[in-house]
Amino acid sequence: MSLKGSPHNSSCSWVFKTSILLIFFLSSSSPCFSWFLPPSIVNSTKQHRHHTFISDFRVLTRRILSECPDPNPFLQINVTPNSNLADEENVTVTVSGVFVPQKDDWVAMITPVKNSNDVSKCPANELLYAETGDLSKLPLLCHYPVKAQYMSNDPDYLNCTKKECKKYKHGKCVKSTCSGSLRFHVINIRTDIEFVFFAGGFETPCVLTRSNPLNFANANQPLYGHLSSIDSTGTSMRLTWVSGDKAPQQVQYGDGKIQISQVTTFSQDDMKSLLDSAVPSPAKDFGWHDPGFIHSAVMTGLWPSSSFFYRYGSDSVGWSDQFQFKTPPAGGSDELNFLVYADMGKAPLDASVEHYIQPGSLEVIGALTDEVNSGNFDSIFHIGDLSYATGFLVEWDFFLQLISPVASQVSYMTAVGNHERDYPDSGSVYITTDSGGECGVPYETYFPMPIQAKDKPWYSIEQASVHFTIISTEHDWSENSEQYEWMRNDMASIDRSKTPWLIFMGHRPMYTSTDGIFSVDKKFVEAVEPLLLEKKVDLALFGHVHNYERSCAIYDGKCKAMPTTDENGGATYDNSNYSAPVQAVIGMAGFTLDNFTNDENSWSLRRISKFGYVRGHATREEISFEFVNAATMEVEDRFRILKKQSAESLDVSQIMTRFGGIAADHEVEKDTDTDRSEL
Repeated sequence: MSLKGSPHNSSCSWVFKTSILLIFFLSSSSPCFSWFLPPSIVNSTKQHRHHTFISDFRVLTRRILSECPDPNPFLQINVTPNSNLADEENVTVTVSGVFVPQKDDWVAMITPVKNSNDVSKCPANELLYAETGDLSKLPLLCHYPVKAQYMSNDPDYLNCTKKECKKYKHGKCVKSTCSGSLRFHVINIRTDIEFVFFAGGFETPCVLTRSNPLNFANANQPLYGHLSSIDSTGTSMRLTWVSGDKAPQQVQYGDGKIQISQVTTFSQDDMKSLLDSAVPSPAKDFGWHDPGFIHSAVMTGLWPSSSFFYRYGSDSVGWSDQFQFKTPPAGGSDELNFLVYADMGKAPLDASVEHYIQPGSLEVIGALTDEVNSGNFDSIFHIGDLSYATGFLVEWDFFLQLISPVASQVSYMTAVGNHERDYPDSGSVYITTDSGGECGVPYETYFPMPIQAKDKPWYSIEQASVHFTIISTEHDWSENSEQYEWMRNDMASIDRSKTPWLIFMGHRPMYTSTDGIFSVDKKFVEAVEPLLLEKKVDLALFGHVHNYERSCAIYDGKCKAMPTTDENGGATYDNSNYSAPVQAVIGMAGFTLDNFTNDENSWSLRRISKFGYVRGHATREEISFEFVNAATMEVEDRFRILKKQSAESLDVSQIMTRFGGIAADHEVEKDTDTDRSEL
């Protein structure tokens, strides 16, 4: 890692750069951003709101590094432990020998590269970083700092509580220094790490000193194993894990069964940049981190709804711990319990700042871990926007480590989101830079779903009485497209006597009460919604918007049937005489929450802006769902869908005629929920 800037050498004009940035600004998509930026980049940010988030920490790579005018001979940075780090470790970084502590002193954890003092490979052209939203002259670092903390996180630092005398005169101390310590949570990312002490804050940083490189005890250790289903039988499960070694490894499971892993990886050449590589993306350049090798093996000869033990690795590189997992019920059987959510991401397990933090992710994964540890759930569905690495590849490792407690125990099925796939000229429907140049490559490598083919991430799977149709809203879904025809054929082929319930999943929603120019694509609704009605989809689940919202049975923006409500507020939809799908947005699993901005939608029956997830339970007679507040584990919304011939289906006109007060009650419920979301 280089810690010095390169000479300014830009042949591109300001006008050209501004034009490029304006194009990206006009294609901006995220419904939720925070723009707390230093003055030095505020103008460029207005011109180009990069979709992978901008913060003062994130734009460090565009800072010129000046030399700190500090000849301090006593300055030191020490790390404990300082070698052979465990796969997960809390290290203590102590800075000592500081004459005058400053509030803008900070420490970064970096991943150094060979010849770290050689700046010759640092890009010299300032346009190379225009995509990231900043027009500063040159990058500070050739490689991105993983995380950072201000020394003021240790209150003893600024107060100089810990003093050490460095010079005595006539028995009295005439020169003393101060020290402070920080805790960093580190995980095995297969490369050495260093800690660098900076002055000047994130805006005007300069290097004061740096630690020696720290190595992990076993850079080849098999890690972050996660499960997925390959079909609807419940008799096979795929295990995927990461290692620094490319030689095939094993998964050992059951009563002595063994499967050999298939090994793959990806490189910088697989990442994409704008304008024929004239503007490298984060994934292509300063956000790149070697992913190691991704191993995958299919465990066969299993039984549905059964538990098995497994471990993975090899004698040469080491073995994982032993885990127990549960297979999902076979398609056509009766009962299924599952968890579902979208837009989780990750957050640091220390006081660090990182490139992109999803503040609710730790709370949600903690609650999910309790749910899975209870043994009551068969599978998990994560509907897009998984890690939010968005071109900063090391953050995939942190996400995989975060979900390991749940994904190692039950099938973890996923859909692709805009932050995994979207990039101009890459084949995505939307030409935003939301993936940071990843273009779905890391996503498909880390999460091999039973998809049609490479970069065709749509599939279906059956578990118990439910048929799940999972699509990509980021690929062409227009009428007569390949994906559209697949959707039509897949849903037409369902045997409703075997799997009476049809749940449709995709990342971008068809309905939301949160305003945003790209929250809902009307063309997507016009193309796909008629198919949902035609194929009698019972429930459609989406993410992308970061809250929870449940609709009536809706089509073309109108309620075709309303649920009844019991004394506890639970809603019951009767699909005995099918009217339209119920739709729900469930993007509240970690990303900063969105407020509800539109109060005029009569189809919106329940709105909650709190971090959480959804429990699902299916039998042949009904499917039921609960929104769980992750902070309290309390259920704040519950609904069910029935198919009983004796039940009566009520449409809107019947509701208004027979229960004249329901509209007023509905408005009260909606207002109450909106108030809750603002707490």
